[in-house]
Amino acid sequence: MTRSTHTTGRARLLVLLALLAGVFGLTTFAIPASPASAAAVANASGSCSGATTWTAGTYYNVGAIVEYPSNGDYYVATNANPGYDPTISTWYWSPYTCSGSSSGGSTCSSATTWVAGTYYNVGAIVEYPANGQYYIATNANPGYDPTISTWYWSPDTSCTGSSSGGGGGSSSGFVVSEAQFDQMFPNRNSFYTYSGLVSALSAYPAFATTGGTTVEEQEAAAFLANVDHETGGLVYINEIDQSGDYCASESYGCPAGTTAYYGRGPLQISWNFNYEAAGQAIGQDLLDNPNLVSTNAAISWETALWYWMTQTGPGTMTAHNAMVNGSGFGQTIWAINGSVECNGGDTAEMQDRVNDYESFTSILGVSPGGNLTC
Repeated sequence: MTRSTHTTGRARLLVLLALLAGVFGLTTFAIPASPASAAAVANASGSCSGATTWTAGTYYNVGAIVEYPSNGDYYVATNANPGYDPTISTWYWSPYTCSGSSSGGSTCSSATTWVAGTYYNVGAIVEYPANGQYYIATNANPGYDPTISTWYWSPDTSCTGSSSGGGGGSSSGFVVSEAQFDQMFPNRNSFYTYSGLVSALSAYPAFATTGGTTVEEQEAAAFLANVDHETGGLVYINEIDQSGDYCASESYGCPAGTTAYYGRGPLQISWNFNYEAAGQAIGQDLLDNPNLVSTNAAISWETALWYWMTQTGPGTMTAHNAMVNGSGFGQTIWAINGSVECNGGDTAEMQDRVNDYESFTSILGVSPGGNLTC
């Protein structure tokens, strides 16, 4: 009797299920799936309409989609986490492709203009003023040059609507065009590139951008005139006589060797203390690797600009200040070579610098001003 009742009940249940299937179109009833695994969402794509802006410290479940504010890219949580950074914690996050979105990433609207000496966290996006390109900080740094310190920065090609790159003349932001540069240095060594100079400019944004057009062009001409004299028209990269002992008694010594700190680059930077100080300023270890000044054009130009902008040498003011405060070209010679040429020293060498300066101001179409000698 009990067996017969169970059979009847089972038959009734089957009939009921059949009726329900007819009503609901054979819908399958199932227990909801468990959250997606990391493997299932690692390469996912889909709509980003439900994405939120990533915020540090916010808890995210597996499958959560966020937009990273520093680069405008989307990420999906491959493992639940309490707000770890998607660009760093790659076990917890994977890049996510939004269907129906543009193919070029962000517009870099959050990017700022790179400034030497400014601290940048990982993920920061900057526009490099000398070439108009965007870079993203792959490692936190105190404002190292994106075109030189490639461990700290990488090109950010996801930016849309950005400029297509640097050029010469006015597009570079420098008052000396590439054509004028070529005219000034017709026989220069191929190492000394115009692009290397332009790349170095952003490390010292006040150079040739202070005091109005006349002063800006005068300063550029003064700098390049001294460069011309020091390098024989940008022909020499290294000092001809490399036998001198340029190792001053300093706590850090001369790890590259006592004769390793001879003159290099556009202003022939020499001595261990100058290599140490210049390296600290531009984020390069020049004390241990002085040859960087003779093998990397941008670094080479940066060392020259470092001296021009920050060092008084044997003089009483920096060469930059001499030009922008009206003291005149003669004071730049003091800052570079002091009494060796000034105050009755080697007047022929001094006059060669003055001749170069007058030639370059003529090319730029600007008056050389007064106080040309020292």
